[in-house]
Amino acid sequence: MGMNEMIQFFKQISGKLSPTIYAGVQGQSTPQQIAFLRQLQREMKQKSTLDSPLNELKVVVFDLETTGFYPEKGDQVISIGAVKMVGCQIKEKNTFYSLVQSDLPLSEEISTLTNIQESELRVAPPASDVLIQFIQFINSDILIAHHANHEQSFMQKMTWDLLRTKFNHRIIDTSFLIRLFNPSIKSLPLEEVCTQCGIEVRNRHHALGDAMMTAQIWGYFLQQAQIKGFRNLQEVYEYLAKIG
Repeated sequence: MGMNEMIQFFKQISGKLSPTIYAGVQGQSTPQQIAFLRQLQREMKQKSTLDSPLNELKVVVFDLETTGFYPEKGDQVISIGAVKMVGCQIKEKNTFYSLVQSDLPLSEEISTLTNIQESELRVAPPASDVLIQFIQFINSDILIAHHANHEQSFMQKMTWDLLRTKFNHRIIDTSFLIRLFNPSIKSLPLEEVCTQCGIEVRNRHHALGDAMMTAQIWGYFLQQAQIKGFRNLQEVYEYLAKIG
């Protein structure tokens, strides 16, 4: 792993909300929401995750459904799904799901893939409301995603457009743990990884369904990491840095 990758990793692991996150939403948020964002910023400054025991590690596993792959070209988030985990345990009753309002035409391909109708997006909650609620759900936990670059690029664009601040919340890709057992792992579709891990593929391309399957993948490899003797993220990182 090169120096740039090492720096990027530490940015992901110790990322903080920008001090301006609450300033950017004052015009559309309640005093209680602004106070929450300020408190969250303080917590994330103080919180260390590198040395948290893997069996106690709190994460939020999430997935986005979008109108395409390129947020900078106008593609938008149309749904967010997430579930909380502690260690390998999935908190199935502690989930988040919402459609996101959009006035863009929805292609037949995306509608068929996600089973989301254009008419549903017209009356869905506004993106600013969904984003604030999602941040409240995340709190200061680590974010986990499969093919996290997709999620990260949309969250960055969405956060900047709506809050006028950078999205610096920590996101770890599932490949972070998968590389412990297959250092040369390439990008694989979610369903293929599920099949390899013996995980049933259900509700594919539904944001919460994909988040639940991603959570099972994370839990599977987190358990394997502990069996292999890793105690925390710091040890995982140091090992991956050695093997390149």
